[in-house]
Amino acid sequence: MRDPGLEAAINAAGGVSELARRLGISQPSVSNWNRIPPERVISVEAATSVPRSILRPDLYNGELAGRDIDEIDAARAQEYGLLAALLMRAPDAGFIKRLSGLRGDASPLGIAHVALAEAASKASVERVEREFFDLFIGIGRGELLPYGSYYLTGFLHERPLARLREDLGKLGIERSEGNAEPEDHAAILCEIMAGLIGGRFDAPAGSDQQIFEKHLVPWIGRFFSDLERADTASFYRAVGTIGRVFVDIEIEAFAFES
Repeated sequence: MRDPGLEAAINAAGGVSELARRLGISQPSVSNWNRIPPERVISVEAATSVPRSILRPDLYNGELAGRDIDEIDAARAQEYGLLAALLMRAPDAGFIKRLSGLRGDASPLGIAHVALAEAASKASVERVEREFFDLFIGIGRGELLPYGSYYLTGFLHERPLARLREDLGKLGIERSEGNAEPEDHAAILCEIMAGLIGGRFDAPAGSDQQIFEKHLVPWIGRFFSDLERADTASFYRAVGTIGRVFVDIEIEAFAFES
């Protein structure tokens, strides 16, 4: 029997097939779910506009996974979740509308949020979908390859991916069945970081810093900088700015704590 949150997502998408299509995974994978896997909640929320508190109330009820997190960590998890959703697939009309309502302060990250809101207010679903295709999919390949192995070695599925899988395995984090993307995809890494910070994974304290410093710092800042400068980027230029600024903030914060 399906969990009510999964039923809500399927109904919002218009069926199992459409939900699978929006998530970029196979229909049988979604059909086999009894409830939405923790690592898929943010992606499903972005794909359906159903709030995560409805999709998985056991995880998002104010105390994620039964654990209190402070305001800063909650904001960090939300930022990673936003990046994960935007990098996994092009936002639909509802997501674009919500993005256009983003607000920000005078900090670099706040200014970047305002720039994304402005870009969203001028965007159309069709243009953003085409931009996403040109950037990350393309005919043969997109302008950018958002994978750690590629940035670190020039090739896909290389040793950096194997090392990441080894470290994730130690934390009990496994690849979802039917997910075609390797774990070193920028979106998946951001989703993992959101889960580690928010407490959705039963991982030791400090695991977010370990994964960040070992598997994101060596390359993901360069990826976001490349996204800012990509020839085919318009809406996603603002996404690149948020990612670059946020990664710099994370690096500085962890260095301060050390």
